[in-house]
Amino acid sequence: MKKILLILASGVALAACGDSARPVAIVPYPNSIQTRSGVFDVRGRTVACDSRADERTQRAASEFARQVAAASSAENPFVVTDELPARGIRFELCDTLPEEAYRLDITRRAVTVRASAFPGFFHAVQTLKQLLPAAVFGGESDPGAEWTLPCLEIADAPRFAYRGMHLDVSRHFFGVEEVKRYIDLLALHKLNRLHWHLTDDQGWRIEIRRYPELTEIGSIRPKTMIRKEWDNYDTTPYGGYYTQDQIREVVAYAADRAIEVIPEIDLPGHMLAALAAYPQLGCTGGPYTVWGQWGVADDVLCAGREETFEFIEGVLAEVIELFPSPLIHIGGDECPKVRWERCPRCQARIRQLGLKDDVQHTAEHYLQSYVMARVGEFLARNGRRIIGWDEILEGEAPADATIMSWRGDEGGVAAARQGHEVVMTPTSHFYFDYYQSLDTENEPFGIGGYVPVEQVYSYEPPFGELTPEERQRIVGVQANLWTEYIASNEHLEYMLLPRLAALSEVQWCRPGVRDWQRFAANFPLAPIYRAMGCNFARHLFGVTGACEVDTDEHCLRMTLSTQGDAPIRYTTDGSDPALAGTPYTGPVRIAKSCRFRAAALRDDVEGPQYEREFAFSKSTARHAVLNTSPTPKYTYGGASLLVDGYCGVPVYANGAWVGFMREPLDATIDMQGAGPYEAVELETLVQRGEWIFPPARIEVLTSDDGTEFVAAGSLDVAEEPAEAENGIRRYTVRFPATEAPFLRVVARTVARMPAWHPAAGLPGHLFVGEIAVN
Repeated sequence: MKKILLILASGVALAACGDSARPVAIVPYPNSIQTRSGVFDVRGRTVACDSRADERTQRAASEFARQVAAASSAENPFVVTDELPARGIRFELCDTLPEEAYRLDITRRAVTVRASAFPGFFHAVQTLKQLLPAAVFGGESDPGAEWTLPCLEIADAPRFAYRGMHLDVSRHFFGVEEVKRYIDLLALHKLNRLHWHLTDDQGWRIEIRRYPELTEIGSIRPKTMIRKEWDNYDTTPYGGYYTQDQIREVVAYAADRAIEVIPEIDLPGHMLAALAAYPQLGCTGGPYTVWGQWGVADDVLCAGREETFEFIEGVLAEVIELFPSPLIHIGGDECPKVRWERCPRCQARIRQLGLKDDVQHTAEHYLQSYVMARVGEFLARNGRRIIGWDEILEGEAPADATIMSWRGDEGGVAAARQGHEVVMTPTSHFYFDYYQSLDTENEPFGIGGYVPVEQVYSYEPPFGELTPEERQRIVGVQANLWTEYIASNEHLEYMLLPRLAALSEVQWCRPGVRDWQRFAANFPLAPIYRAMGCNFARHLFGVTGACEVDTDEHCLRMTLSTQGDAPIRYTTDGSDPALAGTPYTGPVRIAKSCRFRAAALRDDVEGPQYEREFAFSKSTARHAVLNTSPTPKYTYGGASLLVDGYCGVPVYANGAWVGFMREPLDATIDMQGAGPYEAVELETLVQRGEWIFPPARIEVLTSDDGTEFVAAGSLDVAEEPAEAENGIRRYTVRFPATEAPFLRVVARTVARMPAWHPAAGLPGHLFVGEIAVN
């Protein structure tokens, strides 16, 4: 049989199927795939499993036979045998392969799956199922489908040993069956870790028999804040928890899908639910209430009480019995020190330990390190290790701790240099509670931020900053799904899919194999998601727009793209492009205010339309420069964003806003030839929960030479009350009409957030979307 070219995902492999070819599209894509001519018909074929394989492998092979038979309406007998037959579907033990690696050899006569252990066999089954009709994933048969596998050879193994997905069940609770469904989705994408966030200020979700009031009291919050209305609550108690038997059930279910469950008991902060049950563990003694507000509570476990450590060890002793994972997540993030600073017991502990402030950290930070060290010692005595968020580096983390770097790459780089194993999970790419579309009005209400599927796919760990030895300590990648604003399984799946698919290729595929064009153009999982009954986001199938400012012609140029070769139509009058749009053939010139809409025309799956509102002013598409530096993380397109005419949406991290802190916005715009003007309107964003405030003051200056500026007008912005709504604010500065060729706008940030804010006294952010001149 003639072999053809080895393809490593630089394109899509094609395998002959009768007289036509069909794409071989698998997620995550195999790291080595070689195609051949021909197909293997799976209907009625015996599935045989090597008798040397373990029980889980035999169950997985048997379940595969059952699913194929049910979906194809044929018979697929299953046998366990010492001698595998030459034909049919064969699961063969191969001791030389790594644990998660597999080999798949499909000819016209046989399908041979080789692996050394259950995880490899299980991953191979996921690949086989993706090569078959999507009905194999559902509950309904489709006997008329083409039940064949393309002839090919795959040699595959994951890039990273740790491939995780997080689920927060504290803010909103998800039942056992919902968690199992979540695990099924992780398994489909070949992930191998579920990080289960079980406790927080807003609810304790795991039964601890030594401390029954953790669930009797700590699992129920009396009220929950409505959306982001910080002083507005519903009146409905909310709760739920897992019994220890249910925990065991979920852990076993995950293990049968090659997934290890890592529990998180977040400490010493994020413990208000525990304090509500056992107030003697806090610095003030309470009373405490399970928190109905989102955010971080000031009340934490008292590090000066020995009873606190008895409690921690008692809880973790039961957790260890329930979870076989060698890693136990103990949080360590966002632990306010305000109570410790005022607590006589904590201060006595600090003196006893000889802890001192230094140029890097306070004594209270080192007190948290002491807590982490004691917890680490307890876990080590019981054969387990700590994994924690990157805040545990603030002070001194236990030497054997694994660090989860969430505030960017910096924590991961620092941890790797200190000798820690690291899991990268930066908010910029892997916070799946963030919006995945800029059209937030048509999205479920969310926490904010912006992480589209292509942003997820683009991530690469910062290996260039590390030595070869340090690079080996980056053991994996994880995404996180926090559920403050996610109360239903339907919403949960919408936020997860298809970003989980992009995550899986970051985790599994080598850099030379990962290819966004291949992934997006031939995305195969939509019919599988439908067969599984999943609610998935369709943005990948919509239109993506990129708008460029043309300062020479004072216009915008809109470039459109979409998955595959679906035709695109657009309109500039706000009408439906799917009905009467202009066919897109190249960049569209936009030279006046308009409502721009575009749609990709598809038969199989409908994607969302692309929509942008543009409001031209005399400054639109003019040359602009920034005289101060924005926050690096929120610079995006810099000065050009301020003159692109785009009327933004209230999502600060969507790339349409430029962010400043401490330094003011200071921008100069070339107004030569624009004619007279007499007003500047500054578009800003307010999201006080994210520390984003209106400007304190706006100043407008003009110049004849671009060097010497004189004041034209100013506006002092009054401080807003705490109850004011978040959203977009527009402030106008008026002045005598002028034709000055250069205009300078300075907007000063809030130096100290007001007393009512949880971060009172700290500087606030200023986010600016547009400078409109009229």
